[in-house]
Amino acid sequence: MYEKITPPATGERIIFKNGEPIVPDNPIIPFIRGDGTGVDLWPVAQKVIDAAVETAYGSKRKISWFKIYAGDEACEKYGTYQYLPEDTLTAIREYGVAIKGPLTTPIGGGIRSLNVALRQIFDLYACVRPCKYYPGTPSPHKNPEQLDVIIYRENTEDIYLGIEWRQGTEICNKLIHLLNNELIPATPEHGKKQIRLDSGIGIKPISKSGSQRLVRRAIKHALRLPKGKQVVTLVHKGNIMKYTEGAFRDWGYELATTEFRAECVTERESWILSNKERNPDLSVEDNARQIEPGYDSLTEDKKAAVCREVESVLNAIWDTHGERKWKDKVMVNDRIADSIFQQIQTRPSEYSILATMNLNGDYLSDAAAALVGGLGMGPGANIGDECAIFEATHGTAPKHAGLDRVNPGSLILSGVMMLEYMGWQEAADLIKQGISAAISNREVTYDLARLMEPPVEPPLKCSQFGDAIIKHFTKK
Repeated sequence: MYEKITPPATGERIIFKNGEPIVPDNPIIPFIRGDGTGVDLWPVAQKVIDAAVETAYGSKRKISWFKIYAGDEACEKYGTYQYLPEDTLTAIREYGVAIKGPLTTPIGGGIRSLNVALRQIFDLYACVRPCKYYPGTPSPHKNPEQLDVIIYRENTEDIYLGIEWRQGTEICNKLIHLLNNELIPATPEHGKKQIRLDSGIGIKPISKSGSQRLVRRAIKHALRLPKGKQVVTLVHKGNIMKYTEGAFRDWGYELATTEFRAECVTERESWILSNKERNPDLSVEDNARQIEPGYDSLTEDKKAAVCREVESVLNAIWDTHGERKWKDKVMVNDRIADSIFQQIQTRPSEYSILATMNLNGDYLSDAAAALVGGLGMGPGANIGDECAIFEATHGTAPKHAGLDRVNPGSLILSGVMMLEYMGWQEAADLIKQGISAAISNREVTYDLARLMEPPVEPPLKCSQFGDAIIKHFTKK
Protein backbone atom coordinates (compact mmCIF):
# COMPACT_ATOMS: atom_id res chain seq x y z
CA MET A 1 0.00 0.00 0.00
CA TYR A 2 2.84 2.39 0.85
CA GLU A 3 5.98 3.18 -1.11
CA LYS A 4 8.35 4.49 1.57
CA ILE A 5 6.62 4.38 4.94
CA THR A 6 5.41 1.60 7.23
CA PRO A 7 2.49 1.87 9.69
CA PRO A 8 3.06 0.90 13.34
CA ALA A 9 2.85 -2.80 14.11
CA THR A 10 0.34 -2.14 16.90
CA GLY A 11 -2.75 0.03 17.09
CA GLU A 12 -6.14 0.40 15.39
CA ARG A 13 -7.81 2.76 12.94
CA ILE A 14 -10.16 5.56 13.92
CA ILE A 15 -13.35 5.18 11.91
CA PHE A 16 -16.22 7.60 11.35
CA LYS A 17 -19.97 7.22 11.72
CA ASN A 18 -22.39 10.02 10.86
CA GLY A 19 -19.52 12.48 10.75
CA GLU A 20 -18.20 11.62 14.22
CA PRO A 21 -15.04 9.62 15.11
CA ILE A 22 -15.18 6.23 16.80
CA VAL A 23 -11.87 6.02 18.65
CA PRO A 24 -10.24 2.82 19.96
CA ASP A 25 -8.06 2.87 23.08
CA ASN A 26 -4.92 2.39 20.94
CA PRO A 27 -5.43 4.57 17.86
CA ILE A 28 -2.84 4.92 15.11
CA ILE A 29 -2.42 8.63 14.39
CA PRO A 30 -0.29 9.89 11.48
CA PHE A 31 1.83 12.97 12.14
CA ILE A 32 3.70 15.36 9.89
CA ARG A 33 6.71 16.84 11.67
CA GLY A 34 6.56 20.08 9.70
CA ASP A 35 9.19 22.28 8.09
CA GLY A 36 11.44 24.91 9.66
CA THR A 37 10.81 24.95 13.39
CA GLY A 38 8.80 21.76 13.08
CA VAL A 39 12.04 19.97 13.96
CA ASP A 40 11.84 21.58 17.41
CA LEU A 41 8.09 21.75 17.91
CA TRP A 42 6.94 18.24 17.09
CA PRO A 43 9.17 16.27 19.52
CA VAL A 44 8.00 18.51 22.36
CA ALA A 45 4.32 18.28 21.39
CA GLN A 46 4.48 14.50 21.09
CA LYS A 47 6.18 14.20 24.47
CA VAL A 48 3.53 16.36 26.17
CA ILE A 49 0.62 14.53 24.53
CA ASP A 50 2.01 11.11 25.41
CA ALA A 51 2.67 12.18 29.00
CA ALA A 52 -0.88 13.49 29.37
CA VAL A 53 -2.39 10.28 28.01
CA GLU A 54 -0.25 8.16 30.31
CA THR A 55 -1.02 10.31 33.35
CA ALA A 56 -4.76 10.30 32.64
CA TYR A 57 -5.23 6.65 31.65
CA GLY A 58 -2.15 4.68 32.63
CA SER A 59 -1.78 1.68 30.34
CA LYS A 60 -5.46 1.68 29.30
CA ARG A 61 -4.92 4.09 26.41
CA LYS A 62 -1.98 4.90 24.17
CA ILE A 63 -1.42 6.58 20.80
CA SER A 64 0.65 4.72 18.18
CA TRP A 65 2.29 7.49 16.15
CA PHE A 66 2.79 7.01 12.39
CA LYS A 67 5.29 9.35 10.76
CA ILE A 68 4.26 10.62 7.33
CA TYR A 69 5.76 13.35 5.16
CA ALA A 70 4.80 16.66 3.58
CA GLY A 71 6.62 19.84 2.63
CA ASP A 72 10.39 20.07 2.37
CA GLU A 73 10.91 16.89 4.39
CA ALA A 74 8.78 15.00 1.84
CA CYS A 75 10.95 16.30 -0.99
CA GLU A 76 14.03 14.97 0.80
CA LYS A 77 12.48 11.51 1.06
CA TYR A 78 10.44 11.24 -2.16
CA GLY A 79 12.21 13.55 -4.58
CA THR A 80 12.12 17.12 -5.84
CA TYR A 81 8.69 18.80 -5.81
CA GLN A 82 7.07 15.81 -4.07
CA TYR A 83 5.60 18.09 -1.43
CA LEU A 84 2.53 15.97 -0.83
CA PRO A 85 3.27 12.32 -1.75
CA GLU A 86 0.56 9.75 -2.29
CA ASP A 87 1.79 7.82 0.75
CA THR A 88 0.77 10.72 2.95
CA LEU A 89 -2.68 11.06 1.43
CA THR A 90 -3.26 7.31 1.73
CA ALA A 91 -2.26 7.29 5.40
CA ILE A 92 -4.53 10.20 6.32
CA ARG A 93 -7.40 8.63 4.39
CA GLU A 94 -6.79 5.26 6.08
CA TYR A 95 -6.43 6.44 9.68
CA GLY A 96 -8.79 9.42 9.68
CA VAL A 97 -7.17 11.71 12.26
CA ALA A 98 -3.77 13.36 11.81
CA ILE A 99 -1.73 16.21 13.30
CA LYS A 100 0.95 18.34 11.69
CA GLY A 101 3.48 21.05 12.31
CA PRO A 102 3.90 24.13 10.09
CA LEU A 103 4.50 23.52 6.39
CA THR A 104 6.40 25.54 3.84
CA THR A 105 4.68 27.10 0.83
CA PRO A 106 6.01 25.33 -2.28
CA ILE A 107 8.07 27.39 -4.70
CA GLY A 108 7.10 27.31 -8.35
CA GLY A 109 3.99 25.90 -9.98
CA GLY A 110 1.64 23.17 -8.85
CA ILE A 111 0.37 23.34 -5.27
CA ARG A 112 -0.23 26.92 -4.09
CA SER A 113 -0.57 25.90 -0.43
CA LEU A 114 -0.15 22.51 1.18
CA ASN A 115 -2.55 23.46 3.95
CA VAL A 116 -5.27 24.45 1.48
CA ALA A 117 -4.58 21.35 -0.63
CA LEU A 118 -5.12 19.04 2.37
CA ARG A 119 -8.36 20.80 3.24
CA GLN A 120 -9.66 20.44 -0.29
CA ILE A 121 -8.52 16.85 -0.86
CA PHE A 122 -10.22 15.61 2.32
CA ASP A 123 -13.16 18.04 2.24
CA LEU A 124 -12.22 19.45 5.65
CA TYR A 125 -14.91 22.09 5.55
CA ALA A 126 -14.65 23.39 9.13
CA CYS A 127 -11.55 25.29 10.20
CA VAL A 128 -11.89 25.43 13.98
CA ARG A 129 -9.84 28.00 15.92
CA PRO A 130 -10.32 28.36 19.69
CA CYS A 131 -9.09 31.64 21.19
CA LYS A 132 -8.79 31.35 24.96
CA TYR A 133 -6.62 33.28 27.39
CA TYR A 134 -4.19 31.55 29.74
CA PRO A 135 -3.48 33.75 32.80
CA GLY A 136 -0.08 35.40 32.69
CA THR A 137 0.21 35.40 28.89
CA PRO A 138 1.28 38.85 27.66
CA SER A 139 -1.57 40.50 25.77
CA PRO A 140 -2.17 43.96 24.26
CA HIS A 141 -5.74 43.81 25.57
CA LYS A 142 -6.80 45.22 28.94
CA ASN A 143 -9.04 42.25 29.86
CA PRO A 144 -8.00 39.33 27.63
CA GLU A 145 -9.48 36.81 30.09
CA GLN A 146 -12.95 37.88 28.96
CA LEU A 147 -12.39 36.47 25.48
CA ASP A 148 -13.14 32.77 25.13
CA VAL A 149 -14.42 32.07 21.63
CA ILE A 150 -14.26 29.27 19.08
CA ILE A 151 -14.25 30.32 15.45
CA TYR A 152 -15.82 27.99 12.90
CA ARG A 153 -14.51 29.17 9.55
CA GLU A 154 -15.88 27.62 6.34
CA ASN A 155 -12.91 26.01 4.67
CA THR A 156 -13.85 25.05 1.11
CA GLU A 157 -15.77 27.93 -0.49
CA ASP A 158 -15.63 31.73 -0.71
CA ILE A 159 -12.08 32.78 -1.65
CA TYR A 160 -10.76 29.21 -1.25
CA LEU A 161 -12.98 28.28 -4.17
CA GLY A 162 -12.45 31.69 -5.72
CA ILE A 163 -11.98 31.82 -9.47
CA GLU A 164 -10.14 34.77 -11.00
CA TRP A 165 -9.34 36.16 -14.42
CA ARG A 166 -6.42 38.54 -14.80
CA GLN A 167 -7.01 42.06 -16.06
CA GLY A 168 -6.55 42.41 -19.81
CA THR A 169 -6.92 38.72 -20.70
CA GLU A 170 -9.37 37.68 -23.39
CA ILE A 171 -11.68 35.82 -21.02
CA CYS A 172 -11.65 38.68 -18.51
CA ASN A 173 -12.58 41.18 -21.21
CA LYS A 174 -15.39 38.91 -22.43
CA LEU A 175 -16.78 38.60 -18.91
CA ILE A 176 -16.73 42.37 -18.37
CA HIS A 177 -18.50 42.89 -21.69
CA LEU A 178 -21.12 40.26 -20.83
CA LEU A 179 -21.72 41.70 -17.39
CA ASN A 180 -21.84 45.34 -18.47
CA ASN A 181 -23.98 44.86 -21.55
CA GLU A 182 -26.24 41.92 -20.77
CA LEU A 183 -26.34 40.62 -17.21
CA ILE A 184 -26.25 43.86 -15.17
CA PRO A 185 -28.86 45.69 -17.29
CA ALA A 186 -31.10 42.61 -17.07
CA THR A 187 -31.14 42.85 -13.25
CA PRO A 188 -32.83 46.14 -12.19
CA GLU A 189 -31.58 45.97 -8.61
CA HIS A 190 -28.03 46.60 -9.86
CA GLY A 191 -29.07 49.96 -11.26
CA LYS A 192 -26.58 51.51 -13.65
CA LYS A 193 -23.48 49.85 -12.24
CA GLN A 194 -20.66 49.24 -14.70
CA ILE A 195 -17.38 47.40 -14.22
CA ARG A 196 -14.31 49.34 -15.30
CA LEU A 197 -12.77 47.89 -18.44
CA ASP A 198 -9.33 47.60 -16.83
CA SER A 199 -10.58 45.41 -13.96
CA GLY A 200 -9.65 41.89 -12.93
CA ILE A 201 -12.62 39.65 -12.21
CA GLY A 202 -13.11 37.26 -9.31
CA ILE A 203 -15.99 35.01 -8.28
CA LYS A 204 -16.57 33.85 -4.67
CA PRO A 205 -19.12 31.02 -4.51
CA ILE A 206 -21.15 30.45 -1.33
CA SER A 207 -23.49 27.43 -1.33
CA LYS A 208 -26.44 26.55 0.86
CA SER A 209 -25.14 23.02 1.51
CA GLY A 210 -21.64 24.26 2.32
CA SER A 211 -22.95 26.95 4.66
CA GLN A 212 -25.37 24.72 6.50
CA ARG A 213 -22.96 21.88 7.16
CA LEU A 214 -20.60 24.37 8.81
CA VAL A 215 -23.35 25.90 10.93
CA ARG A 216 -24.58 22.40 11.82
CA ARG A 217 -21.17 21.50 13.25
CA ALA A 218 -21.01 24.83 15.11
CA ILE A 219 -24.42 24.26 16.72
CA LYS A 220 -23.48 20.71 17.71
CA HIS A 221 -20.39 22.12 19.39
CA ALA A 222 -22.48 24.73 21.20
CA LEU A 223 -24.72 21.99 22.59
CA ARG A 224 -21.66 20.55 24.39
CA LEU A 225 -20.80 23.84 26.09
CA PRO A 226 -21.94 24.90 29.57
CA LYS A 227 -25.16 26.87 29.94
CA GLY A 228 -24.47 30.53 29.38
CA LYS A 229 -21.88 29.78 26.70
CA GLN A 230 -24.30 28.24 24.21
CA VAL A 231 -24.28 31.06 21.67
CA VAL A 232 -23.64 30.70 17.93
CA THR A 233 -23.07 33.97 16.06
CA LEU A 234 -23.33 34.01 12.26
CA VAL A 235 -20.73 36.51 11.00
CA HIS A 236 -21.33 38.01 7.56
CA LYS A 237 -21.36 41.12 5.37
CA GLY A 238 -24.92 40.53 4.24
CA ASN A 239 -25.83 44.19 4.42
CA ILE A 240 -23.81 44.59 1.20
CA MET A 241 -23.48 41.14 -0.42
CA LYS A 242 -27.04 39.89 0.05
CA TYR A 243 -26.97 36.73 -2.08
CA THR A 244 -23.69 35.30 -0.80
CA GLU A 245 -22.90 36.69 2.65
CA GLY A 246 -26.53 37.47 3.41
CA ALA A 247 -27.53 34.03 2.20
CA PHE A 248 -25.00 32.46 4.58
CA ARG A 249 -26.83 34.18 7.44
CA ASP A 250 -30.29 33.20 6.17
CA TRP A 251 -29.30 29.56 5.59
CA GLY A 252 -27.81 29.44 9.08
CA TYR A 253 -31.04 30.64 10.63
CA GLU A 254 -33.03 28.23 8.49
CA LEU A 255 -30.97 25.29 9.75
CA ALA A 256 -31.25 26.39 13.38
CA THR A 257 -35.03 26.77 13.22
CA THR A 258 -35.70 23.50 11.39
CA GLU A 259 -33.12 20.81 12.10
CA PHE A 260 -32.39 22.14 15.61
CA ARG A 261 -35.79 23.62 16.40
CA ALA A 262 -36.05 21.97 19.82
CA GLU A 263 -32.53 23.02 20.83
CA CYS A 264 -32.27 26.56 19.38
CA VAL A 265 -33.80 29.99 19.60
CA THR A 266 -32.86 32.95 17.44
CA GLU A 267 -32.12 36.31 18.98
CA ARG A 268 -35.13 37.88 17.31
CA GLU A 269 -37.39 35.06 18.51
CA SER A 270 -36.11 35.62 22.05
CA TRP A 271 -37.19 39.26 21.85
CA ILE A 272 -40.69 38.25 20.82
CA LEU A 273 -40.95 35.64 23.55
CA SER A 274 -39.56 37.89 26.29
CA ASN A 275 -41.93 40.71 25.30
CA LYS A 276 -44.88 38.39 25.90
CA GLU A 277 -43.34 37.06 29.11
CA ARG A 278 -43.09 40.58 30.52
CA ASN A 279 -46.60 41.46 29.41
CA PRO A 280 -48.88 38.47 28.70
CA ASP A 281 -51.60 40.81 27.36
CA LEU A 282 -49.28 42.51 24.86
CA SER A 283 -50.88 42.77 21.43
CA VAL A 284 -49.21 41.35 18.37
CA GLU A 285 -48.82 44.84 16.95
CA ASP A 286 -47.19 46.22 20.10
CA ASN A 287 -44.86 43.22 20.19
CA ALA A 288 -43.93 43.94 16.58
CA ARG A 289 -43.36 47.58 17.46
CA GLN A 290 -40.87 46.59 20.15
CA ILE A 291 -38.79 44.27 17.98
CA GLU A 292 -38.67 46.39 14.82
CA PRO A 293 -36.93 49.78 14.99
CA GLY A 294 -38.96 52.43 13.18
CA TYR A 295 -42.04 50.23 13.01
CA ASP A 296 -44.45 53.16 12.88
CA SER A 297 -42.73 54.62 9.82
CA LEU A 298 -42.91 51.38 7.82
CA THR A 299 -45.32 50.86 4.95
CA GLU A 300 -48.51 48.99 5.78
CA ASP A 301 -47.26 45.91 3.94
CA LYS A 302 -44.05 45.86 5.96
CA LYS A 303 -45.94 46.37 9.22
CA ALA A 304 -48.16 43.44 8.33
CA ALA A 305 -45.11 41.27 7.59
CA VAL A 306 -43.61 41.98 11.01
CA CYS A 307 -46.92 41.20 12.68
CA ARG A 308 -47.14 37.92 10.81
CA GLU A 309 -43.61 37.11 12.00
CA VAL A 310 -44.61 37.73 15.63
CA GLU A 311 -47.75 35.60 15.29
CA SER A 312 -45.83 32.81 13.59
CA VAL A 313 -43.18 32.66 16.32
CA LEU A 314 -45.70 32.67 19.16
CA ASN A 315 -47.84 30.02 17.51
CA ALA A 316 -44.87 27.80 16.67
CA ILE A 317 -42.69 27.86 19.79
CA TRP A 318 -44.44 29.54 22.71
CA ASP A 319 -45.32 26.18 24.26
CA THR A 320 -41.80 24.79 23.89
CA HIS A 321 -39.69 27.95 24.23
CA GLY A 322 -41.86 30.43 26.12
CA GLU A 323 -42.00 31.15 29.87
CA ARG A 324 -38.21 31.59 29.80
CA LYS A 325 -37.55 28.05 28.53
CA TRP A 326 -35.70 29.69 25.63
CA LYS A 327 -32.94 30.71 28.05
CA ASP A 328 -31.81 27.06 28.18
CA LYS A 329 -31.59 26.81 24.38
CA VAL A 330 -28.68 27.55 22.05
CA MET A 331 -28.95 31.22 21.11
CA VAL A 332 -28.33 31.84 17.40
CA ASN A 333 -27.73 35.44 16.39
CA ASP A 334 -25.81 37.29 13.68
CA ARG A 335 -23.41 40.19 13.46
CA ILE A 336 -21.94 42.21 10.61
CA ALA A 337 -18.30 41.24 10.02
CA ASP A 338 -16.77 44.67 10.66
CA SER A 339 -18.84 45.08 13.84
CA ILE A 340 -17.70 41.77 15.33
CA PHE A 341 -14.06 42.88 15.21
CA GLN A 342 -15.00 45.71 17.54
CA GLN A 343 -17.26 43.61 19.73
CA ILE A 344 -14.75 40.86 20.53
CA GLN A 345 -12.70 43.67 22.07
CA THR A 346 -15.42 45.74 23.74
CA ARG A 347 -17.95 43.00 24.65
CA PRO A 348 -16.04 39.72 24.39
CA SER A 349 -17.98 37.85 27.07
CA GLU A 350 -21.15 37.96 24.93
CA TYR A 351 -19.68 35.64 22.30
CA SER A 352 -18.87 31.96 22.30
CA ILE A 353 -18.91 30.36 18.84
CA LEU A 354 -18.50 32.48 15.72
CA ALA A 355 -19.55 30.77 12.45
CA THR A 356 -18.14 32.55 9.42
CA MET A 357 -17.35 32.26 5.77
CA ASN A 358 -13.76 31.78 4.69
CA LEU A 359 -12.35 35.27 4.29
CA ASN A 360 -14.09 36.79 7.31
CA GLY A 361 -12.95 33.84 9.40
CA ASP A 362 -9.37 34.22 8.20
CA TYR A 363 -9.18 37.79 9.46
CA LEU A 364 -11.19 37.14 12.61
CA SER A 365 -9.29 34.10 13.84
CA ASP A 366 -5.91 35.85 13.65
CA ALA A 367 -7.27 39.02 15.27
CA ALA A 368 -8.82 37.05 18.14
CA ALA A 369 -5.60 35.07 18.61
CA ALA A 370 -3.67 38.33 18.93
CA LEU A 371 -5.85 39.37 21.87
CA VAL A 372 -4.98 36.27 23.89
CA GLY A 373 -1.26 35.98 23.16
CA GLY A 374 -0.71 35.61 19.43
CA LEU A 375 -0.46 32.74 16.97
CA GLY A 376 2.22 31.09 19.08
CA MET A 377 -0.63 30.16 21.44
CA GLY A 378 -3.25 29.62 18.74
CA PRO A 379 -4.32 26.03 17.96
CA GLY A 380 -6.27 24.94 14.91
CA ALA A 381 -8.12 22.05 13.35
CA ASN A 382 -9.57 21.25 9.95
CA ILE A 383 -12.52 18.92 10.31
CA GLY A 384 -14.73 17.07 7.84
CA ASP A 385 -17.21 14.24 8.07
CA GLU A 386 -14.62 11.50 7.47
CA CYS A 387 -11.31 13.08 8.42
CA ALA A 388 -9.73 15.64 10.75
CA ILE A 389 -6.29 17.25 10.67
CA PHE A 390 -5.00 19.27 13.63
CA GLU A 391 -2.27 21.83 13.02
CA ALA A 392 -0.04 24.60 14.27
CA THR A 393 -1.49 27.86 12.97
CA HIS A 394 1.75 29.82 12.55
CA GLY A 395 4.44 29.70 9.88
CA THR A 396 7.66 27.71 9.65
CA ALA A 397 10.05 30.47 10.90
CA PRO A 398 13.08 28.76 9.28
CA LYS A 399 15.63 31.16 10.79
CA HIS A 400 14.75 29.76 14.22
CA ALA A 401 14.81 26.10 13.15
CA GLY A 402 16.98 23.76 15.19
CA LEU A 403 17.68 26.33 17.91
CA ASP A 404 15.28 24.85 20.49
CA ARG A 405 13.85 28.29 21.27
CA VAL A 406 10.41 28.71 19.69
CA ASN A 407 7.10 28.42 21.49
CA PRO A 408 5.49 24.98 20.97
CA GLY A 409 2.16 26.19 22.42
CA SER A 410 0.21 26.27 19.16
CA LEU A 411 1.05 22.68 18.24
CA ILE A 412 0.56 21.42 21.81
CA LEU A 413 -2.83 23.11 22.05
CA SER A 414 -3.74 21.63 18.67
CA GLY A 415 -2.97 18.30 20.32
CA VAL A 416 -5.42 19.30 23.07
CA MET A 417 -8.07 19.87 20.40
CA MET A 418 -7.28 16.47 18.94
CA LEU A 419 -7.65 14.76 22.31
CA GLU A 420 -10.98 16.53 22.89
CA TYR A 421 -12.15 15.51 19.44
CA MET A 422 -11.26 11.91 20.30
CA GLY A 423 -13.21 12.12 23.55
CA TRP A 424 -10.08 11.92 25.70
CA GLN A 425 -11.04 14.95 27.76
CA GLU A 426 -9.07 13.99 30.88
CA ALA A 427 -5.79 14.07 28.97
CA ALA A 428 -6.74 17.31 27.25
CA ASP A 429 -7.54 18.93 30.59
CA LEU A 430 -4.14 17.93 31.99
CA ILE A 431 -2.33 19.74 29.20
CA LYS A 432 -4.44 22.88 29.61
CA GLN A 433 -3.78 22.74 33.34
CA GLY A 434 -0.04 22.34 32.73
CA ILE A 435 0.18 25.20 30.22
CA SER A 436 -1.80 27.51 32.48
CA ALA A 437 0.40 26.74 35.49
CA ALA A 438 3.65 27.08 33.53
CA ILE A 439 2.71 30.49 32.15
CA SER A 440 1.41 31.69 35.51
CA ASN A 441 4.80 30.68 36.99
CA ARG A 442 6.58 32.65 34.22
CA GLU A 443 8.07 29.46 32.80
CA VAL A 444 7.89 30.50 29.16
CA THR A 445 9.81 30.68 25.89
CA TYR A 446 11.44 33.85 24.62
CA ASP A 447 8.45 35.17 22.65
CA LEU A 448 6.36 35.43 25.81
CA ALA A 449 9.28 36.10 28.16
CA ARG A 450 10.30 39.35 26.46
CA LEU A 451 6.76 40.76 26.71
CA MET A 452 6.26 40.03 30.39
CA GLU A 453 6.76 42.69 33.06
CA PRO A 454 9.48 42.43 34.07
CA PRO A 455 10.91 40.33 31.20
CA VAL A 456 11.83 36.76 32.09
CA GLU A 457 15.58 36.09 32.03
CA PRO A 458 16.57 33.58 30.93
CA PRO A 459 13.56 32.24 29.00
CA LEU A 460 12.97 28.52 28.71
CA LYS A 461 13.98 26.59 25.65
CA CYS A 462 11.28 24.96 23.54
CA SER A 463 12.00 21.55 25.06
CA GLN A 464 12.12 23.01 28.59
CA PHE A 465 8.68 24.55 28.15
CA GLY A 466 7.33 21.10 27.33
CA ASP A 467 8.92 19.71 30.50
CA ALA A 468 7.43 22.58 32.53
CA ILE A 469 3.95 21.75 31.23
CA ILE A 470 4.33 18.08 32.17
CA LYS A 471 5.69 19.03 35.61
CA HIS A 472 2.40 20.75 36.41
CA PHE A 473 0.15 17.80 35.57
CA THR A 474 -2.03 16.94 38.56
CA LYS A 475 -4.43 14.04 38.15
CA LYS A 476 -7.75 14.66 39.88
